[in-house]
Amino acid sequence: MDQSTQYNWATLGTGVIANELAQALAAQGRKLYSVANRTYEKGLAFAQKYGIEKVYKTIDEVFDDPEVDIIYISTPHNTHIEFLRKALSKGKHVLCEKSITLNSEELAEAIRLAEENHVILAEAMTIFHMPIYRRLSAIADSGKLGELKFIQMNFGSYKDYDMSNRFFSRSLAGGALLDIGVYAISFVRWFMRSKPNQLASQVRLAPSGVDEQAGILLSNGAGEMAAISLSLHAKQPKRGTVAYDKGYIEVYDYPRGQRAVITYTEDGHQEVIEDGKMADALAYEVADMERAVSGEENTMCLDYTQDVMAIMTELRREWGLVYPEEE
Repeated sequence: MDQSTQYNWATLGTGVIANELAQALAAQGRKLYSVANRTYEKGLAFAQKYGIEKVYKTIDEVFDDPEVDIIYISTPHNTHIEFLRKALSKGKHVLCEKSITLNSEELAEAIRLAEENHVILAEAMTIFHMPIYRRLSAIADSGKLGELKFIQMNFGSYKDYDMSNRFFSRSLAGGALLDIGVYAISFVRWFMRSKPNQLASQVRLAPSGVDEQAGILLSNGAGEMAAISLSLHAKQPKRGTVAYDKGYIEVYDYPRGQRAVITYTEDGHQEVIEDGKMADALAYEVADMERAVSGEENTMCLDYTQDVMAIMTELRREWGLVYPEEE
């Protein structure tokens, strides 16, 4: 990327991720250009915290601002498509928090709008941007681990069993799949040679009707398989294990992984791979997004995002889990 290029980032939302974005830019001696939020007072407080000069009175103003280059959307899942339509139609590049949309139909619409307006659309999926995963892919591609056979994924959080909490709220597109399952499936898709085309699952629904726990089996045409266990009400380690016939990779805290251990099957010796820093997750996303916008290199993995969304859409169809916006 041409270092003289300075892109103006706007945040739509002022939650945890927006704070991390502001901090990532601050670490580079930069600031967010502007802030949009449903509640103006919260936007104002966020701007004062980070020395941001422009705060919009209404959200729609961010889409009309000619000085805005890239919008980071970090509002609840079910609001994404509404904001994506407006941002992309106005020619803004968009990095959107996961899950990028509720379903494949919405994502296809957003991609069409991005193509029509010649802008970059991407999901802020850390797995696609943390340096450790590119290192691990290079090792796997070298053939030293042999053929991929099986991937085992765990992600369990313990959330208060409150059906009004966004994690369990159907009206806020809650549930384990869109909140944490998207990480596990993205991890699987990163390592698999092709999109899984067979799936089976079991689900436990919360009283609110969203998925609180699930077991998912995936396989593709190459015979590669994966098993995923998700829970919003039972803590599990965030662990991914990728098993090849000559060794296996273990990654802990995998959504923002920075360390992996490879165990070689023949003699049991281990190799530790470390790359990147968990704390710099947003900085990696920003750098990759700006390279894509500049035309230098597009590593935003939108094709993987589409594959993951297709799997989640099919799973929810089988579960009969429909959000209000989809009715």
